[in-house]
Amino acid sequence: MTDSELRQRADKVVPGGMYGHLNAAIFAPGYPQFFERGDGCRQWDVDGREYIDFMCSWGPVVLGHRHPEVEAAAAAQLAKGDCLNGPGAVMVELAELLVDTVPSADWAMFSKNGTDATTQALMVARAATGRNKVLMAHGAYHGADPWCTPSLAGTTPSERADLVEFAYNSLAGLEEAAATVEGEVAAIIVTPFKHDSFEDQELVEPEFARGARALADRLGAALVIDDVRAGFRIDLRGSWEPYGVRPDLTAWSKAMANGYPIAAVTGTDALRGPAQTLYSTGSFWFSAVAMAAAKATIETLRDTNGIAAMEKAGSQLREGLYAQARSHGFTVKQTGPVTIPWLSFEGDADLSVAMHWSSACLRHGVYIHPWHNWFMSAAHTEADVARALEGTDAAFAETRAHLG
Repeated sequence: MTDSELRQRADKVVPGGMYGHLNAAIFAPGYPQFFERGDGCRQWDVDGREYIDFMCSWGPVVLGHRHPEVEAAAAAQLAKGDCLNGPGAVMVELAELLVDTVPSADWAMFSKNGTDATTQALMVARAATGRNKVLMAHGAYHGADPWCTPSLAGTTPSERADLVEFAYNSLAGLEEAAATVEGEVAAIIVTPFKHDSFEDQELVEPEFARGARALADRLGAALVIDDVRAGFRIDLRGSWEPYGVRPDLTAWSKAMANGYPIAAVTGTDALRGPAQTLYSTGSFWFSAVAMAAAKATIETLRDTNGIAAMEKAGSQLREGLYAQARSHGFTVKQTGPVTIPWLSFEGDADLSVAMHWSSACLRHGVYIHPWHNWFMSAAHTEADVARALEGTDAAFAETRAHLG
């Protein structure tokens, strides 16, 4: 069954044929919608085309598709049971591993999606403080629930009424936002770096991170780090640990189990009591297979220094793309951590150049994205990146010829 045929069938039984951020209709021309398989840092679509994968399934795949140790752990647990009347022993083992790995974690709670985790973290903060207001960076993405999804169909303004926005990396703006709701702030929620779609990424300024921590303490509010996208790709201990900033609550998901569905909230002892008062659950939240996969993923990243491998491959990619862009007469920006990269073209406000280039990359077997950040995995070897750079170079050449 071809991609085109599957799209036609999906149109009849799925609203719009697809939905959300996985809808290839909103990508550049030529992107496939349906995929057949993945292996290491490669994916194959249903039409049999092979790609070196720099999206990693939008972040979850951190060790490479079908990593043997993760698959073995998942299979061993599946042979015993997955969705049972209660969690398996692996839940305790995974929670212990998170507490041992993350300095700000004294406990862990589990769910399935990043949205579950960010929502749960704010529930803990509100239960602890008895307050409602949340300070959040303008334009930040914290999930797909109505409280964090602005101006989309099916949501109402009242669902975002308790959010007060500030500009990312502006400590003065954060202070001003807090002053407008003095005495009402339950939490400050912030991503480890600014990774809004359609925009250049922006690394956090250490002074802002430390200032956010100090302000939360002064307000008696919880500092919540949304590490859903960046977690386990910047620092296993938490993405702000290199700055000496420890949150009260952290939301995790994506790379946590190398593609298996799981999310977590970790928190400090001070919030243990409020956390246990929550009614927050789901039918599949305690499934054991994903927990076994998560335990194996985190242990493998730790034991193989997987983040260093991603940093090496990401640096190779970044340096190669800069050299290629210059040689073809383009000025580009590459922003964000090298493990979570993105490239934009100077003067490309409507992203038309990026769209053409990314489509050309696709034709040369390199899967990147024109308006969303990319992701490196520990499976990207020096040879894989070198092969990908052959494709991106050809794409730069085609884009230059197209533009004249």
